[in-house]
Amino acid sequence: MDQPQISLGTPARPGPDLPGPFAVGRYAKVLQEEMRKRARVLLIGEVTGMGRSMKQAYFELRDGEGAVPCVIWLNDLERARLPEGALRDGAEVVIAGGPDYYPGGGAASPSFSFRATHVRLAGEGDLLARLEALRTQLRAEGLTELQKQLVRPALPKTIGVVTAEGGAARRDLLAGLERRGWGGTVVWAFAPVQDRHAAPAIARALQDLAARPEIESIVVTRGGGSLADLWAFCDETLCRTVAMLRVPVVSAVGHERDSTLIDDVAAIACSTPTHAAEAAVPLDCRLARREIGRQALFLRRGADGAIGARARHLGSLARGPARALQRQRTILNQKTREIRAASERGLAERGAFQRRIATIVLERARRRALDRAQQAGEKRHRQGVALETAAERAVAQRREALRNAAVALRAHDPERTLERGYALAETPDGEPLTNAAAAAAAGRFSLRFSDGSLRVTPSPPAAEGGHSPAHREPSAPSAREGDLR
Repeated sequence: MDQPQISLGTPARPGPDLPGPFAVGRYAKVLQEEMRKRARVLLIGEVTGMGRSMKQAYFELRDGEGAVPCVIWLNDLERARLPEGALRDGAEVVIAGGPDYYPGGGAASPSFSFRATHVRLAGEGDLLARLEALRTQLRAEGLTELQKQLVRPALPKTIGVVTAEGGAARRDLLAGLERRGWGGTVVWAFAPVQDRHAAPAIARALQDLAARPEIESIVVTRGGGSLADLWAFCDETLCRTVAMLRVPVVSAVGHERDSTLIDDVAAIACSTPTHAAEAAVPLDCRLARREIGRQALFLRRGADGAIGARARHLGSLARGPARALQRQRTILNQKTREIRAASERGLAERGAFQRRIATIVLERARRRALDRAQQAGEKRHRQGVALETAAERAVAQRREALRNAAVALRAHDPERTLERGYALAETPDGEPLTNAAAAAAAGRFSLRFSDGSLRVTPSPPAAEGGHSPAHREPSAPSAREGDLR
C-alpha cells in the first residue's frame, strides 16, 4: 500500500524522521478513502457471530486461516432474496464487496469492516437458493394446492408406483402394503431417480400411470441422499406435471430431513416408503378385518340373546293363551268405545264448526255482492253522465266543423268569382276556354255571367288596311279580344 500523500503543515517539534504529526481525524478520512479505492472482490467463508441492527446486518466471514468482519445494508440483503434464515451461523456464503473503514468520532469508535453489497449461499447453498426461489414461484401460482384438493380413496383397488426397479424403496413400500393387509393391484412404472435424465423419465411415468383409468393414486418414492442426489425431484417441469395430474400423488422422497419440491406440489408428502404405503392406503385392512370380526361376534351374541328372549316370551304366551286373548279382547273393546265416542264428538264439533264457517262465508258473500251492486250502479251512472257529456261535446264539434267546411266550400265556389264581375268562356259542350287561341279555334262560344250566359261569335280578321265591321279602330283584333255580333 502506497503511503497517502497528506499535506497538513510542518511538524511542530523534532522526532523520528517521519512525516507529521497529522490530525488524527483527517488521517482517518484519508484512510477511509484509500480503503474504498481498493478493488471489489468475492470472498467465501463460514458465517459466525450473525447479528442485525436497525439498518444493517453484521457478521464475521471465517475459514481455517483467518476471519474478516463484514457488514451489509439490510436493503442489499433483501435484494439477495435468500431463503428465510439462510444467512445464519455456520452457513457457507459467497459475498461481493470491498474493504471499508469507519473513522468514528467523538462518541463513536472507529472500525474496519468488509462492506458486502451482494451475498449468496455457496455450494449446496446455491441449490437451496434456487430451490427456495422455485418454491416461491410455484406457491404464488397456486400449484401447491391443486393436488391437496383431490379426494384420496380410503381403500384403492389399484395403485401406481414410480421408483427405481432395484431400489430399497420398492421393497419397503411392498412391506408397508403387506403390513396394511392390502390385497389390491400395484402397477409399476420404473424410472431412474438420480441423474439428469431422471426428471423427464419420472414425468413420463407419472403421465402414463395417470392415463390409465383404473389407477386411483400414485406413489413416487426413492431413498435418501444429498440435495444434489435428490435434485431431479425439484425439477420445475416435473413439479408442474404432478400438480396438474387428475390422480392424487403421494411423495416419499428421501428421509425426514430431506425436502424437495415434489413434496410441496403432491397431495401428501411422506418421510419414508412405509409412511407412503399408509398414506396410499389410509384404511388398515388387517385392523378393519379384525374390527369386522369383532362386530360380527357382537351381532351373533345379540341375535342369540334376542332369539332367547323371544323364545321365553313365546313360551309364556303359550302357557296362557286364553288370558292373553281375553286381555287383548278387553283392550280392543275399550279402544273401540273410545274411538266411537271420539268420532261422535269429532263429527258434532266439525258440523258446528262448518255451520259457523258457512254462516260467516255467506254473510261476507252477501255483503260483497251488495257492495259490488252499489259500485256497479254508481259506475253506470258515472258512465251515463260521461257519455251524455261526450255526445253533446261531439255534436257541438261536428256542427262547428260543418260550418267551417261550408265557409271553406263557399270561398272556393266558382259562382262567387262570377259574382265579382268575372265571366267564364265555355264551348257549346260546356268545356271552359282558358285562352284566346282556344276561343278563336272554337269558333262559337258563350260567356257565362253570374246572372246568365251570352253567345259570342268571333269576327274574321279584316283585310289589310280595311276595318272590322264590329270595331271602328283600323287595327286588327288582338289575341285577347274578339268581335261581337
